[in-house]
Amino acid sequence: MEHLVIAISREYGSGGRRIGEAVSKKLGISYYDKVLLQLAAERSGLAPEFLEKSEEEASGSFLYHLSTATLGTNFFYQYDVGVGDKAFFAQTTVIRELADKESCVIIGRCGENILRERERCLKVFLYAPEEARVESLIAEYGITEKEARERIHRIDKGRSNYYRYYTGEHWGRPHAHDLCINTASAGIDGAVDLIVAMAKRM
Repeated sequence: MEHLVIAISREYGSGGRRIGEAVSKKLGISYYDKVLLQLAAERSGLAPEFLEKSEEEASGSFLYHLSTATLGTNFFYQYDVGVGDKAFFAQTTVIRELADKESCVIIGRCGENILRERERCLKVFLYAPEEARVESLIAEYGITEKEARERIHRIDKGRSNYYRYYTGEHWGRPHAHDLCINTASAGIDGAVDLIVAMAKRM
């Protein structure tokens, strides 16, 4: 039987990290966010900081599909691959390897698209009204309202561009997910409970 993977995509400021960590603890499975970046950095030779920024700053209209690609270890060195694509290929390989190895929670990085063919992949999208996210960011980081709104617009736009560039689809599409949660309505604990309940049904 396949391992259970919970792939969480999230609007900035909707509580994705806190929710993902709590879900992993409740289910007793691994959690991959920053660690995923480190693993991909080791595979690609790129700095983790670059990989982290790539999702926030991606742009371009060329749609790069990987649905039928089989990437070997030497793929990066056999072909003339751009740095941004090299980063994505590394992350894709790491995500697939982790899913094959163990049950886990994976945050972002187009995880729900990369693993869309897996039967036991719970694909979650977290969102919330902008005002709620602004309040959350001000409380967490001590920034101004203006700074919070600027971060939300910049990072969400980057995530949308990144997703569209590498999948050819629109980020946050309901039909691409099994569960979409308004975290302002459900709350952090409520969102965790919903995800855990759905995961146990799988």
